Amino acid sequence: ERTGAARATVHPMIRPRVLAVDLDGTLLDREGAPHPADMRAIRAAMAAGVGITIVTGRLFPGTRHVAEVLGVTGPVCCADGSHLVDTRTGETLAHRGIRGPDALGLQQAVGRARAATYAFTREAIVYDAGGDTFLEYLAAWSPTLERAASVLDHAVWQGDEGVTAVVAVGEASGIGEAAAEIRAELAHAVQVLTFPMGRQSTWALMARAAGSSKGAALEPLARHFGATPAETVVVGDWVNDISMFEAAGRSYCMGHAPDQVKRAASDVLTETRDSGGGVARAVAESFGIAPSRGPRQSLG
Repeated sequence: ERTGAARATVHPMIRPRVLAVDLDGTLLDREGAPHPADMRAIRAAMAAGVGITIVTGRLFPGTRHVAEVLGVTGPVCCADGSHLVDTRTGETLAHRGIRGPDALGLQQAVGRARAATYAFTREAIVYDAGGDTFLEYLAAWSPTLERAASVLDHAVWQGDEGVTAVVAVGEASGIGEAAAEIRAELAHAVQVLTFPMGRQSTWALMARAAGSSKGAALEPLARHFGATPAETVVVGDWVNDISMFEAAGRSYCMGHAPDQVKRAASDVLTETRDSGGGVARAVAESFGIAPSRGPRQSLG
């Protein structure tokens, strides 16, 4: 049963034309494979002429194979809107990095947190020995990993294209102080999000260029299909999906999502990342497409 229909704006008079799906926690299971019902639904929607795109926090190397399996041949949103890529050619369509003095200020702030730090380029995740503990979690975002002697001394902070994103994981107090410093000194260039990592004393910080978000990416993604965000249906499960929930014509939130995410969606699903079927439900209800059953698809 959906529980969020009265919580956000739905545009029932606008015929949906585009479906934008999050990956981890939405389309993919805990092993990174697409749920079979959702895969069938996406392929049926594509065959019916619905534009299909991906909106993910992953970097493009961690997104490419999923796009190939889905048959997505247009632009996709990676790194939570910081990088738009043409899946056919791998060409960067837009990239918003943190550059120059702002990148160096971010470097210093996370350095003072004494946390496991990961610096993202368009393609790779740069880390050092201090990041080994959480590497398995982050490796799904990109198979391109670069182990450096010291991530804080790496040239990525001074590169022309800038840092695509930064993740730091450590004690709650240090992460909180770093986030407060970034918000106070770098709000013009950097947006920062903090969240717990399962244990009360361990928190993570995620920093990206100000103005980049999944919501902002919906307009150019929809435009590729001759549509608008109001003609787009989105499905997601986490706080980085709230901006696209607010921008889309209709938004579906997975059943395991935090309450603040559910409140932002027009529809809250009972389906979860473990059960799958959330994307299939969104396709059936928004586009009137109920695919036939078929064999499980694999990313292997």
